[in-house]
Amino acid sequence: MWALAVAFLLLVASLLIGAFTKPEFPPYALGAHADSTYTLDASRGDQWVWWRGLGFRRNHVITAPGAAAVDMGVASFDSPTDVPKEGYVPTTFGADTTNPAIGKWYSYSMWSHLLTSNRHVYAVRTAGGEFATFEILAYYCREVGSACYTVRYKKARPRV
Repeated sequence: MWALAVAFLLLVASLLIGAFTKPEFPPYALGAHADSTYTLDASRGDQWVWWRGLGFRRNHVITAPGAAAVDMGVASFDSPTDVPKEGYVPTTFGADTTNPAIGKWYSYSMWSHLLTSNRHVYAVRTAGGEFATFEILAYYCREVGSACYTVRYKKARPRV
């Protein structure tokens, strides 16, 4: 009986903490910034926002048709831009449109109910056969609130 009461109190505490926790809004405004960084509003749940061959909708990120991505893990975005030649995963379009390589770009806090970037660098092979890397810096901004992505992007070349 006491175990259930403690579990219930922990659940209530978690919900209250989440309700009163506000995200820390990064200093990014919508639009282009220095060093190939861009902030966009993907808060509408009924449509994809496309930018440089990437689609954003709420907490989902995908590649355009014919393109594919690979998760390069935690890496310095400013390091050389050589990317793998193989291992790219295309987006699966349908009722649940996803790209498994990018699908878990965030960490979710059960206490605050906020998403934070896992700071992985992703490589993209475009439908035209070009390569690029991108990193999601933030998911919140002052103008929109949540689903306001700030992304860094740059061209890359495949490893020889």
